[in-house]
Amino acid sequence: MPETPSVFEGLKVLDFAWVVVGPLTTKHLADHGATVIRVESLSRLDYLRSTAPFKDGQFGLNRSQFWASFNTSKKSLGLNLKTDPAKELIWRLIREWQPDLITESFAPGQLARFGFDYESVRAVKPDIIYFSTTQLGQTGPFTQYAGFGNIGAAIAGLNHLTGWPDRPPVGPWGAMPDMVNPPLAMSAIIAALEYRRRTGKGQRLDLAQIEGALQYIAPALLDCDSNGTVVERAGNYDVGMAPHGAFRVAGEDRWVSIAVRNDADWAALCKAAAGEPWTTDARFQTFAGRKEHEAELESQIGAWTAKQDGERLMLDLQEQGVPAALVKSCIELMDDPQLRYMDFFHETQHAECGPMPTDGPSFRLSLSPWAATGAPTLGQHNEEIHREILHVSDEELASLIGEGVIESP
Repeated sequence: MPETPSVFEGLKVLDFAWVVVGPLTTKHLADHGATVIRVESLSRLDYLRSTAPFKDGQFGLNRSQFWASFNTSKKSLGLNLKTDPAKELIWRLIREWQPDLITESFAPGQLARFGFDYESVRAVKPDIIYFSTTQLGQTGPFTQYAGFGNIGAAIAGLNHLTGWPDRPPVGPWGAMPDMVNPPLAMSAIIAALEYRRRTGKGQRLDLAQIEGALQYIAPALLDCDSNGTVVERAGNYDVGMAPHGAFRVAGEDRWVSIAVRNDADWAALCKAAAGEPWTTDARFQTFAGRKEHEAELESQIGAWTAKQDGERLMLDLQEQGVPAALVKSCIELMDDPQLRYMDFFHETQHAECGPMPTDGPSFRLSLSPWAATGAPTLGQHNEEIHREILHVSDEELASLIGEGVIESP
C-alpha cells in the first residue's frame, strides 16, 4: 500500500523571512512536504546564523544550532538583492517556478523597495498568497517601529504580567512573541490555501506579532476593558488553583512545579505527603481556605519538597494524578521521556556540521507523515536552483557568481 503523501507535498514557497517567526512557520511547511526556497544574503545576514550555540563550540555562519533547528528541509538561495540581476532572478523564479506562497518578515516596505510588493507580484502570479509578519504590521501609526521579540513582549504587556508583585517586571523567558506566533501564521496560511482551492483567488496576509501575542493574555485584556482592572504580577500564583508554584527539591537549584486544580488533586497531594502536618490542617481543606492562606501553605509544602528527590517526587505525584513536572535545563530536555516519546528531537545530517539534533513539530498529523532533512548552508542550493529551475547556462552562472550577485561564504 503506498505511503500517504505529506500534507504540503507540491506546495512551492519562496521564503524571504528571517530570524524566527517566518522561518519557524515555513519549517512546518517544509517538514511536511513543501518545497521551500529560502532567499538569504551575505550582505544582509540572517541574525540567527550568528547566534550561539554553535556546533562543537566553533563559530561559523553555517554552525548555529538555532538556525539549523528553525530551517530544516529548506533549500538556500544566496542572492544580493541590492543588485538588479538578483532582482531579475527572483522575477524569473516567480514567472517560471510559479510559487504558491511568498513569505517575508522585513521591515514594512522593504520588500516593496526591492520591487516585490504584493501588487507587482500579483500582476505576474494572480493567485499568489503573500504573507508578511512584523512587530506591528504593515499599516497603522506605529508600523515603522523596529524591534524584536523581547521588545514585542514588553509592548504587548507580557513583561508587566511576569514577575513577583513586589519586584520589577522580569518578562517571559526569551522572545516569546517569536515562539507563539508561528501557529497563528500557519492557521492563516492554511486558511488562505483552502480559500484559494475553493475560489482560485490568492490572499494578502499581514500578521502583526504583537497582536498575536495579545491573544495569549486575552482574559487580562478583557478584565481591563470591561471592569477597569489592571492585572498585576503575581509570581507563580494562579487565580483558579492553589497551591500552584515551583518548589525547591533536593540538589542545587532544583525545582518541581506543582498545580492543584481542585479538591481531588488536593486529596492526592495529601496522600503523597502523608504524615505532613499541613495535609490535615483544617484551613487547607477547601479551595477558599487554601487560597486565603496560600503563602503559608506553599511555605510548608516547600519545606517538605526540599527534602525530596525531584524526579521521584514528580513521578509519585503524577501517579497520584497531581500535575507535576521537574523544572529541567535544556540539556535535560534532550532526554525527557515525554519529548522522546513524541520523537520531538531528532538527528539530521548537515552539510558542514554532520549530525545535528533539531526540533521536530510540536504536533502530529494522524494521516500525513513528516520528515526533516538538515538545514542548508548559506547558498547551498545555488547551482541546483539556477540550473534545474531557472535553466541558467554555465557561462551566465559563472558571471553572476563573479559579479557577487549569487552569494555563498
